[in-house]
Amino acid sequence: MKHTLFGAVALMMANGAQAQSWDMPTPYGDTTFHTQNIMQFADDLRAATDGGLDITIHSAGSLFPHSEIKNAVRNRQVPIGEFFLSTLSNEDLAFGMDSQPFVATSYEEAQKLWAAQKPVITELLAAEGLMPLFSVPWPAQGLYTNGEIATVDDLNGLRFRAYNAALEEFATLAGAAPVQVEASDIPQAFATGQVAAMITSPSTGVNSTAWDFVTHYAPINAWVPKNIVVVNQRIFDGLESDVQTAVLEAAAAAEARGWEMSAAEAETMTAALAENGITVYEPSAELVAGLQAIGATMLDNWQANASDSAKAILAAYQN
Repeated sequence: MKHTLFGAVALMMANGAQAQSWDMPTPYGDTTFHTQNIMQFADDLRAATDGGLDITIHSAGSLFPHSEIKNAVRNRQVPIGEFFLSTLSNEDLAFGMDSQPFVATSYEEAQKLWAAQKPVITELLAAEGLMPLFSVPWPAQGLYTNGEIATVDDLNGLRFRAYNAALEEFATLAGAAPVQVEASDIPQAFATGQVAAMITSPSTGVNSTAWDFVTHYAPINAWVPKNIVVVNQRIFDGLESDVQTAVLEAAAAAEARGWEMSAAEAETMTAALAENGITVYEPSAELVAGLQAIGATMLDNWQANASDSAKAILAAYQN
């Protein structure tokens, strides 16, 4: 029923009628800074259009599961949506460049990578009738475990939460057993023994109250992955030109604001983990070396299978 309803809204847009509201699915809860940034984006757009375009946010996968959001926008079931960019790496490895371990590990490097990645991502999405509006990174990914991890060997045999193909490969190369678990399901996955360790951002750690199920966190800064917000191109093209301008301006502001929010989040959420009883420790040189060796193997594998456009991203980033 809901798919039919929102498809009707999208069809009305495609036929050139003026839309009063858009429904926007997102994968993460209302306390996540990505969702809060999107809420501000919606508020900005509502104000800029004098209420002419009103976006209703459906967070935490409440409208569509994470894995269905991109196709829901592509099929015009909804006009706009957010998803984790590297979940599309099975379509083209260009989408997963930001989740390659130890390629870009700081915000400065992540900005440079996005500059190289964005033209390719834009072209790939355009082929599916989608247009990227803005992209915002998570804080660099850290390691959550019960007990301190001294070397990669300590990960051997652990059931390891994964959220994309790159992390599945990473866990496998570390001798762990990857299990796909969405962010909203992390507490239950740990509580039921489905997983015993994970690599994720301090934001996700706090939002999932990681202190309830793990004891240690190491900020290994493995990668700086991004979420992306896309709009259906046909629906966007059906907007009046002044509304199009308002959407693009609000999106540019959301991207700039989101990167700032992410940087602030990295510091405050890492502190929050410690305040709630998690032992935050610097990874040993042996652990870092072992993780980086896995990253090097993964990059070799990536280059062996990447498309020419994906390889162009890496070349542009490394120059």
